Amino acid sequence: MKQITSRENPHFKALKKLCMSGRERRKTGLAVLDGLHLIECFVAHCGAPMEILFSERGVLLAEHAQFIERGGAGDNVSILSDALFAELATVETPSGMMAVVLQPRCIHSLNQEIDAVLLDGIQDPGNLGSIFRSAAAAGFRQILLSVDCAQAWSPKTLRAAMGAHFQLDIHESCDLPAFLGAYRGKAILTTLDAAPELYSLDLKTPVAWVFGNEGQGVRPEVSESIEWQARIPMPGEINSLNVAAAAAICLFETVRQRQVN
Repeated sequence: MKQITSRENPHFKALKKLCMSGRERRKTGLAVLDGLHLIECFVAHCGAPMEILFSERGVLLAEHAQFIERGGAGDNVSILSDALFAELATVETPSGMMAVVLQPRCIHSLNQEIDAVLLDGIQDPGNLGSIFRSAAAAGFRQILLSVDCAQAWSPKTLRAAMGAHFQLDIHESCDLPAFLGAYRGKAILTTLDAAPELYSLDLKTPVAWVFGNEGQGVRPEVSESIEWQARIPMPGEINSLNVAAAAAICLFETVRQRQVN
C-alpha cells in the first residue's frame, strides 16, 4: 500500500483534478466511486478498479478491512491522510473509501428495435441518477442522453444511481431525433396536456420512453419525432411531477403490463 501525506504529491494532485473536474473525467475516461456499496457494485459487474483509496481512518473500518481480505481492492491501494482524503471527497461526510475506475463501455450498440429510455436535457445529476436506478430496476438497459444532459459519470449522478450504471448501456451525446426517426417500437412522451392516460396505453411491445428537461420539457425537434403521448393522472392539487418520479411511474407501468397474464 502506498502512503500519500503531502498536497505536493503529484499523484494526489492528479487525483484531486479528477475528482473536481468533469472535463478531466471526460478527457481520461475515468470515474471516481465514493463508498463501499458503489465499489462493490463495480467489482461485481466490471472487475477490479484501477486504484482504491482509503483514508487513514477508513482503512481501519471493519467492512473495508473485509473488502481488502476478500481481494476486492487488488494491488493498487493508496492510503491518504484524513485531511487529504477529505479534500478529494465529494460528500460532506467522507466515507473513507474511494476508487478510480475506467468508465465501462456499452456492451451493446444502439438498437432501434428494443426498449429504450431517452433523456433530453436532464440537467440535475440527482434526477439523472434516479432515472438510471429506476431503469435498471425495471429492466430497461438502453439509455440515451442528449448532449446537454448532466454528466452520466459525475460523482452526484453515481451516488443517486446506487450502482445502476454498471447494469446499463449508457450512450451519451446522442442525436435523439435521429434515433427516434429510425425507432421501430412505440416512442412515448409524457405530457401535462390532453392526452391518453398512461394506463390506457398498450406497453407490451418495445417502447422508447422520452423524458425532457426539468423546466422546459423536450426540445421541439425531439417532440416532432414522437408519435405517442401519455398523461400521468394526478387527482391531487399538484400539477406536475419531478421528472425522476414520472420516469419511475412510466417504467414500472410498463413492467406491470408485461407481467399481466
